Amino acid sequence: MALRLYNSLTRRVEPFTPADPERATMYLCGPTVYSFVHIGNARGPVVFDVLVRLLRRKYRLVYARNITDVDDKINAAAAEAGVPIADIAAKYAAIYREDMARLGVAPPDIEPLATGHITPIIEMCENLIASGHAYAADGHVLFDVARFGDYGKLSGRSVDELIAGARIDVAPYKKNPADFVLWKPSTPELPGWDSPWGRGRPGWHIECSAMAAAHLGETIDIHAGGVDLVFPHHENEIAQSTCAHAGKTFARFWLHNGMLTFDGAKMSKSVGNVKQLHALLQRHPPEALRYALLSAHYRQPLDWSEALIEQSVATLDRLYGALRDLEDVDVLPADERPDIESHEAVKELEAALLNDLNTPEALVALAKLAFQARQGSRDDKRIAKAALLAGGAKLGLLQQAPESWFKRGSERVDAAQVETLIEARRAARAARDFARADAIRDELAAMGVAIEDGPQGTRWKIAN
Repeated sequence: MALRLYNSLTRRVEPFTPADPERATMYLCGPTVYSFVHIGNARGPVVFDVLVRLLRRKYRLVYARNITDVDDKINAAAAEAGVPIADIAAKYAAIYREDMARLGVAPPDIEPLATGHITPIIEMCENLIASGHAYAADGHVLFDVARFGDYGKLSGRSVDELIAGARIDVAPYKKNPADFVLWKPSTPELPGWDSPWGRGRPGWHIECSAMAAAHLGETIDIHAGGVDLVFPHHENEIAQSTCAHAGKTFARFWLHNGMLTFDGAKMSKSVGNVKQLHALLQRHPPEALRYALLSAHYRQPLDWSEALIEQSVATLDRLYGALRDLEDVDVLPADERPDIESHEAVKELEAALLNDLNTPEALVALAKLAFQARQGSRDDKRIAKAALLAGGAKLGLLQQAPESWFKRGSERVDAAQVETLIEARRAARAARDFARADAIRDELAAMGVAIEDGPQGTRWKIAN
C-alpha cells in the first residue's frame, strides 16, 4: 500500500513518493526559544515523529527541524530577565530538546539555528532584490508581494482578504501594506549583523527558507507545521523561496496539524488556559501525553483535558498489562518467526498510518494486538508479543519495560515499606482477617499506591 498524505497546497489526499527515490527530505518548523512551549506546540513534533518513523521504513530520509534563536520575543524575554539574549535562547532550546525526548520524539537529522545561517539569509535577500522581488527601504529589506502572482495560494485567500484578516504593520517605507520584512535594522542593544543595508537581523519568515535550502535543497518533499502557520509564515516562505530559486517549487507537500483546544476554546494566554508542556511532563507520564496527542487525527482539532490524559493512562495500563502478563514469554528470534510485518493486525496498523497518518485507527489496531497477545499457545503468544512491540514502535509507544511503566513515580514512596505492607496484607487475607487487609489497602492508597491482585500475586503501581 502506498503512502497517501493530505497536501494543504492542493487540498486533497495524494500519493507520496520523494522526488529523488534515493533521498526524501522533510522540514518541520521548530520553536522560537523564548519560553517554555505549551502542549499545543508538542502536537506537530509528536504526530510528525510518527511520519518520520514511517518514512524511514520506506526511504532514506533527511529530516530538519529548526530552532529560531533570534526574534523580538527572545529580545523581550532577555530584557525582562536582565540576562544576555543568547542565554535565554540556549536555556529554552535545551529545555525543548529534553521535553521532546521525554515525549519519545526522536531528534532530527539536522537542527539548524537561525543565527548560524545569517550569511545565506543575506544572500537570499540580495538575490530577491536583484530579481526585482524585494526592495531596500530605511534599513529594511521587504518582499514585494505584488511581484508574486501566486501569493495566497496556500491559504486559499486573496491578498486583500489576507490583509484584512491579519495584523499587518503599515509602515511608510512599504510599497504595499502586505509587503513583509526580510531584514530589519537593529539598535545597539539588540542582536545584529553587518549587511549591505546596515547592521540588522533577519525577519522570521526568511530564516526557514534559508535553512531549508541550505540543508535540504531548493525543492523539498515535505514541509510540515501547525495550521496556525499557514498564514503568514508558510505563505511567505513559499513566496520568497520560489522567487529566490527562479520559480522552482519550494515544497511539494505541505502538511499541517490541527490546533489543540481546551474545553472547546482555543488555547490563549489572554484567556489563561495555556497548558505548559514542561509542567505537564512533571505531573503526568510522558508516554500518556504522547498517546493523547495521537488519539485524534492530526488534521482535526484535539480538545485537551485532564479526562483525556486519564483515559490515555488507563489505555496504556491495559497495553502494558498485556506485556507484563507475557514477561515469561520470550520473543522468538527473528529467523525463527514469521515476518511480523505480515501479521494481520500489524498490517492494519501500518495501513492506517499510510492512509494520511490515521493514528486513531492505528491505536485501535494496537489494542487488537494487545488482545491477541494474551490468546493462544505459547508460540502464538511469542509471535503476538513481538507483533505488539513492533506495532508500538511504529507509534513510539510501549518502548519501556512494563514494570517501569507501572512503577513510574515510585521514587516518591518507600518501596520497601510498600512491599512490607503488601506482605502484611497477604498474611491478613490468609488468616481471613479481611478488615485488616482492607485497612492496609486503604493505607497504601493514602500513600498513592494502587494494588492489583492476580494469578502471579499482588502487584503495585503509583496511582494517578
